[in-house]
Amino acid sequence: MHEMERHRVILAAAQSHPVVTVAELCEVTGSSEATIRRDIASLDEQGRLRRVRGGAEAINPPSQGGLVGRPFSVNETINISQKRAIARAAADLCRDGEPIIINGGTTTYQMAHHLTGKRLSVFTNSFGIAEFLIHNSRNAVIIPGGTVYREQNVILSPFGGVVASHFYAKRMFIGCQGIGVHGLMEADPMVVQSELALIGQADELIVLADSSKFSGRSSLILCGLDQIAAVITDSGIRDEDRQMLETAGVRLIVADATGQAEASVA
Repeated sequence: MHEMERHRVILAAAQSHPVVTVAELCEVTGSSEATIRRDIASLDEQGRLRRVRGGAEAINPPSQGGLVGRPFSVNETINISQKRAIARAAADLCRDGEPIIINGGTTTYQMAHHLTGKRLSVFTNSFGIAEFLIHNSRNAVIIPGGTVYREQNVILSPFGGVVASHFYAKRMFIGCQGIGVHGLMEADPMVVQSELALIGQADELIVLADSSKFSGRSSLILCGLDQIAAVITDSGIRDEDRQMLETAGVRLIVADATGQAEASVA
């Protein structure tokens, strides 16, 4: 990640948390502790944030706590062509009349553009997906109750909800912080709690992850590979990651920027 992009992530993280730690910033940027400390010092000198022991805080601290992870506005600019191709391939799996769950994220958000001509029942915790489908499609749209986290553009509640707990889906489409031999990884406990409540209510869990996510890591494991029906990624996937999914019995769908998809059944 380049310096300018790191600074955007650090400033957004500081604005969405009372205090953001060096360790948290290392995790979301993939940078070393020394690099993050230099960035914090530089931003402090510029008067754009305040350096504190072990991390940083915003000059004007937020009134509402945020989630761990890069903001939606930063993530949506990363690997955008791959995300669009992956989302197109995911939308192709949907059939009229099916109930589906689409979890919030920048890759899953791109799915909405390919669902405008379909007739689905869509449960989503993404404020952006819900708004787009309401204005641009005839899909039924269901959203959970909870708090809108503006930085990540999602609606989450620690208490679950009656609608969420009773919604059945043919497929659940989900992004992730990282994916590896231990399964899907996420950065924030609130996100994990929300997603765990829904995974068991779908016949199939479909993961949308560009190839960079196979190098991503986090301290929180959402679920094992044995719970994943398919992974949709781009042509940058490494041979060892293909082998990992095949060994785990996970179907792999590779989408490229032209919209073509190569599928393999493990």
